[in-house]
This record gives sequence, C-alpha cells and structure tokens, in this order.
Amino acid sequence: MTLAVHLEPSHLELARDPLHVELPAQVRERVARCREFVLEVSTSGRSIYGVTTGFGPMVEFEGRSDGAGQSDNTILHHIVGHGELLPPAVARAAVLARLFSLGQGRSGVSEQVMDSLTAMLDTAFAPAVPRLGSVGASGDLQPLAYVAHALRGDGNAFFGDQLLPAGEALTRAGLPKIVLDGRDALALVNGVSVTAAVLGLAVAQSVRARRTAELLSALMTDVLGCGTEFTSVGLLAAFGHPDVAETGASIRSWLAGSTPSGNRPLQEPYSIRCTPQLIGAAGTSVRHADEVVRRDLNGVSDNPLFFPETGEVVHGGNFFGQPSAFAADQLNVALVQLGNLAERQLDLLVDPHRTNGLPPMLSPAPGRHHAIQGVQLCTTATVAAMRRAAAPASTQSLPTNLHNQDVVPFGTQAALTALDQAKLLRYLHAALAVGLRQAVHVGARRPQAPRLAAVFDALAAEVPPIVQDRPLDVTLGRVADVLDQLVSEVEGQR
Repeated sequence: MTLAVHLEPSHLELARDPLHVELPAQVRERVARCREFVLEVSTSGRSIYGVTTGFGPMVEFEGRSDGAGQSDNTILHHIVGHGELLPPAVARAAVLARLFSLGQGRSGVSEQVMDSLTAMLDTAFAPAVPRLGSVGASGDLQPLAYVAHALRGDGNAFFGDQLLPAGEALTRAGLPKIVLDGRDALALVNGVSVTAAVLGLAVAQSVRARRTAELLSALMTDVLGCGTEFTSVGLLAAFGHPDVAETGASIRSWLAGSTPSGNRPLQEPYSIRCTPQLIGAAGTSVRHADEVVRRDLNGVSDNPLFFPETGEVVHGGNFFGQPSAFAADQLNVALVQLGNLAERQLDLLVDPHRTNGLPPMLSPAPGRHHAIQGVQLCTTATVAAMRRAAAPASTQSLPTNLHNQDVVPFGTQAALTALDQAKLLRYLHAALAVGLRQAVHVGARRPQAPRLAAVFDALAAEVPPIVQDRPLDVTLGRVADVLDQLVSEVEGQR
C-alpha cells in the first residue's frame, strides 16, 4: 500500500502480516520541509514544547540540551505500563496508524523515523506493548513509548509470535536500532494512534458482525419456516430509520426463494420479528464509529503542530482522544446488544416449546447426548462478560499529571473494550451457527433460499452433525472464521 491513500479500518487488519508501505515523493517532501522548519525554529530562541522544554507539567522548566537526552526523557519515564501485552497484530496496526499521522508533515519528524516505521512493518517484528497505561489524553503516551522503546532495541518485542528481547527481535528482523532526537521521540508518542488503531480494528470486525447477525437471522427464519412480514419494505420505511430499512433489505435478499411453513405463530418472538430494528440500530452505531475513526486515522494527532508555510508553531490539544472515546463506547453498547440477540436466538432454538417440537438442546438422543447444551452455557457466560464490560470509559475522567491533564477521555480503554466485545461476539455468532446447523440435522428444514442453502452447506462442511457429544471449542473458532469469510465476500460485492 502507499501512504498517499486514505487509511481505512480494513487496512489496519493487513498489518497483522508483513506489509510493504510506500512513501511517495510528495510525502517525503512535506516531511522533509517540516523537519527543516523544526530545526530552524529550534535554534531561534522560541519556546517549543518538548524541544526546548520539559514534558507535561514540567513545561515550565527547560529540557535537556542534547537531542539524545531529550529523547531518553520522552520515552523512559513512560516505560511503566502493565497488564497483558497487546497482540502483535494490534501493536503493528498502531505503528501503521502512527506512520500515517506523521506522514501528514505537521509533526517535524525526520525521514529516518518514517523509513524505520515502514521497514518495521515490512517484517514480522512487533513491539511488546502493555495494555494498561494510557489515559488517551496527551495521546497514547505510554503504549507508544513502548513502541519507540522496542525500536531502540530496549525492552521486549515479538518476532512473529515469539516474545524476545527487543534487540534480538530487531536482529532477526534485519532491522537497525532507531536513533531519535527529542522531537522525533515526542512525535512518536504524542498521538492517539493506539486508540485509533484499536478502534479501527474493532470497527472492521463490527462491520462483519452486523452482516453476520443479518445472515444468521435470515438463516434462522428460513430453517424454522417463519413468516417474513417483519421485513416488509413499507413497514420498515415507515419506521423512518435508514439503517433499519437497509438491514431489512439485507435479510430479504438472503431469504429470496424461501416460503413460510405456515406452522409458526402470527407474530414471532422479538429475537426474530425485531431483528431489522435491532441490527439496523447497531449498524448506525457501527457506521458512526467508522466515520469517527477514519477521521482519526487520517488526521494529525500531535502537539505542537508545525506549519512551515506560515512560520507557525501551534500548541494545542490534537492528542485528546475524545471523539474515538465516545464512538468506542457507543460501539461497545451496540455490540453487547448484538450479543444479547445471538444468545436469545440460540435459546429459542434449543427450546422445544418454541421450535415446533425440535428436541431439547437439539440432541438426537436427549439424555444420552447433550448436543448444544454446553455451548449454550458458554454463550450465557459470554453475554454476562460482555454486559459487565459495557460501562462507558469515556465518562471516567480523572485528573492526573499535576492537573495538567485535568480532564481525560480514556479513549484507549474504550477502544480496547470495543475490540474485546467484537471478539466475544464472534463466539456467540459461531455458537448460533452451530446450533442452526444442528437444528437441520435433528428435524428442522433445510433452508429453501438458494443463498442460505449455500451458507448452510459451507457450515455443514465445517461442522459434522453432533451424533454423540464431542468437544466443540476448536470447531467454534473455525466456524467464526467461516462466517467472517462469508460476510466479507458479500460486503465486497455491495
């Protein structure tokens, strides 16, 4: 890919593997022009945060006079994070996001920094970044400090999936240790690129989750022989919400060629009848998060910003991750409700009283074998975990940093939670898909809609019928991957 394109959430997923990123001439030119301006004003006697001063509330004091020392100060006092490490794919996505921000030519980094980040992305190297430490207010200071720390050969890093001392990981990747001055170091850490990358990854998965919820709702409708009046064009248009109407259209498209059995109630439970309204509303939240994170990914999060064309050095708050914090919390809630829906749909499916007599737990031999019983228990536990994590992070502001950061957004935590929820929702959707596959085995009808029949065949190829009890944990992971692939193919055709 090239740095001349707009960075999209789906691009972030590419960073899980070695990724070649081109720096076009115009990007190099604006980075070099801004760098020259920074060097010029640095010796002019003008006070510039982080160049001539200390950091945070220490801004009233002079910084260290040598660039290497200023770089050390920037990075080392932030190497205090803790908690589990971010997955290598997430850390690499954050590097890609930071690269795009720095490439806007407002941060004053050297071309060497840009080349080091692109070289890193072209290998299997990933910084080891603890999950906890950022309040998302002066950018993602601590997690991005770990990125710089590892690139300097300090701390730890991954090479592939192996955690190693950072120096050894650099050697295996064929990368030299990065050398930074004060401005380079501050520009690396002083942005919301971890928050934006994590939210972008959550959005990319949530787009698939919304489409998966539509697909599985349609498949359930067909397998049970439900009426389809709840997807009526006129009905949903009258509701007045475009995303609801769009979800109805998607479900209708999946159901094309299916006819109701005539054996179902006039009005289905809400977990079937209200799926356009629920999934469509979740789609609105996903779309909003997508719009917000695209702006973060393609904007400049740093302080100060440099404008060589006007001679300005502007100090401000473009490292304050409030937009993504709000969007991530809203996305989090939507994902939990999609999880509630999947869990309730599976509950309906295993209940003989609501499936026209399918056996309990979809067991071919109730009592002797238990089929989906364990799966349903785990979906209940998963939904409980999702609900417990649904409290918004963006309202948890706590003053810190000698009241320099007296209000903070906690966007990083909000984004990480949204990504966690998206991953848990994959499990719930996989569980429902396994249930639908098993329902056909024990007496439900094979889907009549041609597109749904093809989906069913793909699931059946991955999941043999449960004739006697067997472990399903690995199977559920494979089914989640199949669902992602199916809806990605459909999304690519839209």
